[in-house]
Amino acid sequence: METTGTGVARTNGEHEFTTLTSEDVYVGRILALRADEVGMPGGGHARREVVEHYGAVAVAAIDEQGRVVLVHQYRYPIGRRLWELPAGLMDAPGEEPVRTAQRELAEETGMAAEDWSVLVDVATSPGFTDEVVRVFLATGLSEVERPDAVGDEEADLVIERFPLAEAVRMALAGEIVNGPAVAGLLAAQAVRDGVASPRPADAEWADRPQRFAAR
Repeated sequence: METTGTGVARTNGEHEFTTLTSEDVYVGRILALRADEVGMPGGGHARREVVEHYGAVAVAAIDEQGRVVLVHQYRYPIGRRLWELPAGLMDAPGEEPVRTAQRELAEETGMAAEDWSVLVDVATSPGFTDEVVRVFLATGLSEVERPDAVGDEEADLVIERFPLAEAVRMALAGEIVNGPAVAGLLAAQAVRDGVASPRPADAEWADRPQRFAAR
């Protein structure tokens, strides 16, 4: 048993949470919902509903003037347009995450970058989904041809560059609420301030979602 700095006792969990049964409730194009019975501490068990997801990447692309590229995109579940980092699903079989990030940056913004590194990995809502988003830092920007958007929300994207400090202010003010965007912007600011270092673009990703893609 350990004691925290406040004198509160803390124990390290040792129970192994085993899956007793598992059934599919729904399998769709970008996610699946399954219901598991899981062994709990004390000998009981509980039902856990889990949303399986491809996982995704997002890109904090910062130009020579210290501006970050944001997209304004309609998000149907929220019911409004959100400021976000360029991002996309890892739904191309065999594609490495950094390659997915490069492709999404080009498709959404018409930009490429010379230098790539990893800022943060974000488990978006681990209480019910295995979705994890890897946020990359991209610098050395240049313009490339952007494919024509056909249908869906991407056809309505607005692309703008904001000073990184302004984007961080927007996040802290609740004007940017997308989770990976908030985390990525704060991490990018920490890197630029010299208080943190990014990881290599091919850094190990232990929590990368695998189960839905393997279906």
